[in-house]
Amino acid sequence: MSIKFVAPVLAWLALAISIPLAAQQTSSPPDFSGVTQTAAQMDKQEQAQSSAPAQQSPPAQAAPQQPAQNPPAADTNKGKDKDQNHPDTSGQGKATGTSNDRLFLALPNFLTLENAGKVPPLTTAQKFKVVARGSFDKIEFPWYGILSGISQAENSEPGYGQGWEGYGKRYASAFADGTIENFMTSAILPSILHQDPRFFQSSEGGFGRRAGYAVSRIFVTRTDSGHAQFNYSEIIGSALAAAISTNTYHPRSFITVRYNAEGMPTFVHNPSSRTLSNTASVWGTQVAYDTITILIKEFWPDIHRKMAHKHNQIAGPEPSSPPH
Repeated sequence: MSIKFVAPVLAWLALAISIPLAAQQTSSPPDFSGVTQTAAQMDKQEQAQSSAPAQQSPPAQAAPQQPAQNPPAADTNKGKDKDQNHPDTSGQGKATGTSNDRLFLALPNFLTLENAGKVPPLTTAQKFKVVARGSFDKIEFPWYGILSGISQAENSEPGYGQGWEGYGKRYASAFADGTIENFMTSAILPSILHQDPRFFQSSEGGFGRRAGYAVSRIFVTRTDSGHAQFNYSEIIGSALAAAISTNTYHPRSFITVRYNAEGMPTFVHNPSSRTLSNTASVWGTQVAYDTITILIKEFWPDIHRKMAHKHNQIAGPEPSSPPH
């Protein structure tokens, strides 16, 4: 599977769009203080009434003073359901502590949290569940179809051949490669090593600082207990995935026979994909692809907000309803 065209496109989309800064506004609560009569003023009124020559009526009892009402408490849960990355947000098939987000509104991004703060660790069952949900998401099927088409156009791994048969082999290989790598780096090794497979976006600082933070997450992750640790799940997991896929179902070496115009055969040796150098190349490609993906994940909220802002500008304000 070749991704040398896909990865630069994704990186360009993430880096070419500027980062908008949202200003936060705060409002002061209204003043509900009132004015009450003092005890001295009430005494003066009673003395004036007692000295009047007219017939006096029994003094009316003063109405009990109503306490000042406190402003209504702000609803802390208001808008909570709008935050899809909130750890308590629930959704169909979504484990607690994951998200419903999608990169470019399509590719699954369920293990990325924006400003999540302190969230509970994922259990082993939750790690496998969310990885399976993303690996077999409906958008993955056409996605691997595109990657397989690029691979066939480049005639990478010629042992697969051409035509629909070759395309089918490349498609199955690409799907298996991605699924094995996803489970190795985000479910199997994180469960064994008690590491957290989620990516927690920084969203703080300038572009350089945030980009450096995102790239560093390939080598540094956090454990289930919240401590920083070398990202064995990514580095070793991707290496194991490359070794398994390359040395099991990728093509072996083979010889093809071609005939010239005179009918003389020509034997062509096609090298095997099951070599140590090819395994290392696949490993490096997977780590590079994951690095670009994490970089996009860091800036995706800013890209998404910018896309929504442009959409609102194009759509314009909604027309006001006529008075009845």
